[in-house]
This record gives sequence, structure tokens and C-alpha cells, in this order.
Amino acid sequence: MDAAIVAVLDQGLPHDSAWESRGENQRAEAQALDAYSQIVTRVVDEAAAAVVAITIHERVNDKGKRIHGGQGSGFFFTPDGLILTNSHVVHGAKRIEVATVAGRMFAADLIGEDVHTDIALLRVSGHETHAHVALGSARELRVGQLVVAIGNPLGFDCTVTSGVVSALGRSLRATTGRQIDDVIQTDAALNPGNSGGPLLDAQARVVGVNTAIIAGAQNICFATSIDSVAEVIAQLMRHGRVRRGSIGVAAQNMRLPQRYVRYFGLEQTTAVRVMEVAHGGPAAQAGLEAGDIIIAFDGEAIRGIDMLHRRLDERSIGKQASLALLRRDRRIDLMLTPVELS
Repeated sequence: MDAAIVAVLDQGLPHDSAWESRGENQRAEAQALDAYSQIVTRVVDEAAAAVVAITIHERVNDKGKRIHGGQGSGFFFTPDGLILTNSHVVHGAKRIEVATVAGRMFAADLIGEDVHTDIALLRVSGHETHAHVALGSARELRVGQLVVAIGNPLGFDCTVTSGVVSALGRSLRATTGRQIDDVIQTDAALNPGNSGGPLLDAQARVVGVNTAIIAGAQNICFATSIDSVAEVIAQLMRHGRVRRGSIGVAAQNMRLPQRYVRYFGLEQTTAVRVMEVAHGGPAAQAGLEAGDIIIAFDGEAIRGIDMLHRRLDERSIGKQASLALLRRDRRIDLMLTPVELS
């Protein structure tokens, strides 16, 4: 054979070292995939038995009208039958049924719910010990970290999806208009019916409660951080509700005119404009008027309604606080005492 042809053929064939390198890469990839699979399957083995399918046959809306029920997910987080889920899954339910992966059915009672964070707490009665998952923490989560979601999307029981933490510290609006803070964004696929199910880390600890998807978008899903949920759980167990403060105003966000910022030496450029003052409420008793601009509460600058809501937590109820406001080119400082939001 011509030497030139032999040389060309020889160049086109991989040498033994190239084959060995390719084989090593393939083995490394296979090992990585196998390790990923092992993590997911271990999480499922440890957590799936604690996840329940929730069925609502009938519910009553806020206007007293009977409407069709629905389905969702939840999970036992104590052995004596406490279940976490979303408020919108069980709100207004006449009767709540939960089913385990093993096919066992239980009636559940609503201990309390918080529509502002979309969290609800249920209890299954009896002396039976239930498989349950441990609550972890989202404080150590990192973007890119593996997470696993388990739920009952579209009626398909115990569906498992996995992905990564796409972003941390997101905010969502509840149906009430209040802001839900400390939300985890993930690409672990969620669908209607996943609501209320757990988002788990590689140690099968709950780091979030799956709560929302963006209709029309793919792989943009959200879970409320379990650290925020833990605060809600504590109040639901103590009071059956989440206690929040109120000063008795209806308000909206506004951008401050530059002349106000300069004249009053403000660091903020936004504040809260009072649109309406509830008769007999703390604001009315303190002398607030429609049109006043709230710039600070108890010494902290208020840049918007969400900031004011965060300051009006359980600790603010019954505690006198200062309120700084602007009224017709004057700064006024008042004292008032928030009451519990009804």
C-alpha cells in the first residue's frame, strides 16, 4: 500500500491512549450520573412515605357560596399527625381527606391557616405513629444545589421531580396582596397538585413548601422557605392564626417629590401615602389624615407598604410606637399603638 495512504489512514484512527481517555471520561460521567441517581432515590426512600395527597370534595368561598373542591399535596412533619400544606389547597374546605403513598385514608382537621403566606396546618387524629420528614433550613442553601420535590401533580400520586436551586430570596404576592418573602426558585418541575408538597435537600430534609408556578413558563417554580414557614407554624399552633399588627389605614406606595427629599434631608426616595383612615382605629386616634405620607415607623425608614407590613408583626401589637409623616410640607411625629389585624 502506498505510504501516503497508510499515513492518512493512520491519522484517522484513534490511538490507544485516545480510546482510553474517552473511556475514562465516559466512566466518570456514568459514575456522576449514578451518584446523582443514588441521591435522588435515597431522598425518595426516606421521604415519600410522609407525603400525602389531599382531596377536598366541597368547599365554601369567602362569600358563602359552595364551590367545587380540589386536590393538592402535603406532608407529615411529626409522628403524631401534623401535616403542612398550602392554605389555598384547603381554604374553605368542608371536609379534608388525606391519602398516604401506602393507600391509607385519613380525615384531617384544619388547625389553622395563614392566607398571607399560603400556609396551612392540619392534624390527623388518633394514636397512630406516622412516617414523617424532618424540617431543615434554607439558610445554608446555595444556588445550583440539588433539590427534590415530591407531590401529586394533576392527580398522579407520589410524583418525584428533581432539579437545582435556581435563585434565593425571591418574593411573591399572596392572593391577599401581601408579599411573601424568602422564596426559593427552583427548576424542579411542579404542576397543579404539587402545591403544599415538600422541597427536599440531599439529606431528605424539608427546605421549602412548594407553593407556586408561573403559568405558561417552563421550569420556573417556587417554594416558601421552611425558615419562614416555621415562624408561621409556631403561631398557628399557639393561636390557630398568625397575629399581625394594624394601624388602621388603607395606603399605597408613592415616589417622593425631589423637593421633599432635599428639604427634609431624607435618604429614601419612596414612602407610603395614606389613602383612607379607619374610623376609631389607632391611626385615627393618633390624628392621621388621608393624604399623609408615612416616612418612618418606630425609627425605621419606611420605603413602601411591604416594609410597613414587616414591621407590623406580632411583636408590634399593643406596643406604642412612633410614626413620622409628611403633611403639607410639614414633618409630624405621632405616637400610636397598633392593634391586632382582624
